[in-house]
Amino acid sequence: MRVAAVDIGTNTVRLLIADTDDGGPAPREVLRRSAITGLGRGVDASGRFAPGPLAATLETLASYRALTAVHEVERIRAVATSASRDVADPSEFLDRAEEALGVRPEIIAGDVEAALSYRGATVGSPVSTPTTVLDVGGGSTEIIHGTREPMWSRSVDIGSVRLTDRLLDALPAGTSRVAAARAMAAEAFAAVRTPPGNGVGVGGTITTLAAMAAPDLPVAGRHMTAETVTGAVERLTDLSIDRIEAIAGVPAGRAPVILGGAIVVEAAMAAIGARSLVVSTRDLLDGIALDLSDRA
Repeated sequence: MRVAAVDIGTNTVRLLIADTDDGGPAPREVLRRSAITGLGRGVDASGRFAPGPLAATLETLASYRALTAVHEVERIRAVATSASRDVADPSEFLDRAEEALGVRPEIIAGDVEAALSYRGATVGSPVSTPTTVLDVGGGSTEIIHGTREPMWSRSVDIGSVRLTDRLLDALPAGTSRVAAARAMAAEAFAAVRTPPGNGVGVGGTITTLAAMAAPDLPVAGRHMTAETVTGAVERLTDLSIDRIEAIAGVPAGRAPVILGGAIVVEAAMAAIGARSLVVSTRDLLDGIALDLSDRA
């Protein structure tokens, strides 16, 4: 069965078209797309979507609808995460998103997002030892611990966009604001403690940090150390957006929030006691695709 999974995130709108009935344990990817629209910028303070990011998101969803038609997709599921959970009245957005995409997005809770991310990150690589999946988004961070199935999860309301909006909206940030951002991130994760285990990292912030560290090497399967993340924070502290955009491996739309994202990753790794993460390019989208297959 050919399915499409759409993730309407705080910073990025993503699409996966995949076949799920070819006998393999993981969805067979047909097409994967990602567009940075910044939908959640400013939502933390205003409780509303700004017109520009909203328009860019709806335009992206319309383009994804066209792709699902071209690739003869049989079932589509769209989810909306942290930013959509935070807006005061999401109904108008959901109406317009349904018109653009052809299906109505579901606003999913953090624990549902966490379970789908864990399934996606671990599919195709059977987990037989305790593993913690770290999914750093724009508005929230999902931490999921388990073996073959997730046994514990926590959604923490801090992410690359939320931290940027609060403390790092003007770049270069400088050492004093970076110190304040690090303190805020550490406080957000203060109550998070997971049992020992392997670490897996997913999401655009983590893949971007891996690409920054070694832009000529594949991202998937790479081990990213805590020292690498701290080095990225220190490297970005005194850089303008233009200089960040010039770094190999950083997409232009992610440049404004990658410092905030790196600080969130640094704090989250410290909270779960991970000295390194294995970077996975399978994530929430793959979990949605598998869930669609199950429902069918």
